[in-house]
Amino acid sequence: MKKIALLTLLGLIFIVTGCFEDEEGYSLDKYWVGFGMIEQVSSDPVEYQIVMDNGDVLVPVASGYSRPWYYMGTNDPESRLKTGDRILLNYTVIGDDGTDGEEIEEYYIKVNSVKKVLLKGILDITEENQDSLGNDPIIVKEAWVRGNLLNMEIKYWGRYEVHYINLVKQPGELTAADQPIELELRHNANGDLEDIPFVAYVSFNFDTLQIQGLDSVQFRVTATDYEGEAYEFEETYSYGASE
Repeated sequence: MKKIALLTLLGLIFIVTGCFEDEEGYSLDKYWVGFGMIEQVSSDPVEYQIVMDNGDVLVPVASGYSRPWYYMGTNDPESRLKTGDRILLNYTVIGDDGTDGEEIEEYYIKVNSVKKVLLKGILDITEENQDSLGNDPIIVKEAWVRGNLLNMEIKYWGRYEVHYINLVKQPGELTAADQPIELELRHNANGDLEDIPFVAYVSFNFDTLQIQGLDSVQFRVTATDYEGEAYEFEETYSYGASE
């Protein structure tokens, strides 16, 4: 797992909403920042589209990088973004596919910067993984649900080591009576020094929380900060009518 510190985004205004267009059209002086999911639509040539959390479909046609924007750090093929990766994107809209008043389906963009966001599922906590999950403190600055993802802005202290972040639950099949489903945010600092504050974004896929016969479930996430204070976030995850 890449070090979460790579996602450090102190001072970032991470969501900008609103209409892209104005009376003067698109401007290279404007930019938007938001979360989205990568989808590779072609391999020869390499082409991507990005589905943003607000539903906008973005097609990168330019970037501010000297290398292809979809390589994360190096031109090593292993570092290339792939379908299903989650990103935090800074971009400028330079056009769209709307003509003669037709509804816009795609926006053509310049990629100003891109960060890969840690995306994980939910783990069952067991005797085997109890120690590796850790019990180090973690600060949750913000949490929100979008689609099937729980998103968090977190803060932790460290210096040298790789830190591990997981969302866990007790093992066993979930039933309607288990609501709210109890989840715990776990942090393993791997014995790192607490010298430097890091801020990062993480997302957790909630598909495994779906219960047959329901179209939504209630859940509660808990965590403990550096002062020993308990954090709690309770929300409803809606996923549509079950078949």
